[in-house]
Amino acid sequence: MGEPMARSLRRAGFAVTACVYRRREAMERLLADGVTEVADPAAVAAASDVVILCVPDAPHVEDALFAPRGVAAGARPGTLVIDMSTISPTASQRFAARLAERDVAFVDAPVSGGPVRAASGTLTIMVGGSEGDVRRAEPILKAMGTPHHQGPVGMGETVKLVNQIVISNVMIANVEALCFAERAGANLDNVRKVLATATGSNYVLDQWLPKTWLAGTFKGGFALDLLRKDLAAALDTARAMDYSMPASELAYQQYTNRSLKGDGALDYSAIAKSYERIAGNEDARRVRQEPGLQ
Repeated sequence: MGEPMARSLRRAGFAVTACVYRRREAMERLLADGVTEVADPAAVAAASDVVILCVPDAPHVEDALFAPRGVAAGARPGTLVIDMSTISPTASQRFAARLAERDVAFVDAPVSGGPVRAASGTLTIMVGGSEGDVRRAEPILKAMGTPHHQGPVGMGETVKLVNQIVISNVMIANVEALCFAERAGANLDNVRKVLATATGSNYVLDQWLPKTWLAGTFKGGFALDLLRKDLAAALDTARAMDYSMPASELAYQQYTNRSLKGDGALDYSAIAKSYERIAGNEDARRVRQEPGLQ
């Protein structure tokens, strides 16, 4: 996600300084787009008025911010940190409080849309922070998508977790229903056309599954283990509020079972493998991919 987001910032005319987090090859491509490379997050902060993070989970955010050569070590008073990772709201609030002690502002701004919409600069961005900090962040966020201010720090993460609760359950509902249809002998193309005009219509069915499971691939997309991580954060937050989410608990168990079978790095539509096995349709995906086999 970081690579296309950085490229969107460059297209909007912002000077971008970055350091390698995981993939050296992504940085090599960004250098050709005018991104300046430095050694570590402290050096990024020293060269920047605004620092953006987008990493997998709260421990990675904490390391990027507070390691010996983290952002906090290089940030000047008045620096704004925008965390675009998806983590728990309480973690965001904790990080904001620690940075405030150094006179560094913090906004949580997780995104939805995946690499495709990151590349086009059309991400949906849920934002938590003070009015002043969000106004300061807004021109930068608009270069990457459409920001929606949801309230104080942590509320951006809360709304992002709402999205993850929905998509995790909707994905399971879709694949369960389509495997049911396939088991009964229905034509899935016809089923999808009908559902597109019915109350069961949804983004995952219309836009996501035709590019993943229904196309015979689980490559790319949104990793199942990242969704599991987000669901875990949502469930932890719900427990802290004394709020029960039984459907999401079951969804978490199902994604965990799929991950234990080695599918954690695949797109989360790989949950369909479990339903194909239940329905006895293990070869159905290959058939869909190669219509001549039907």
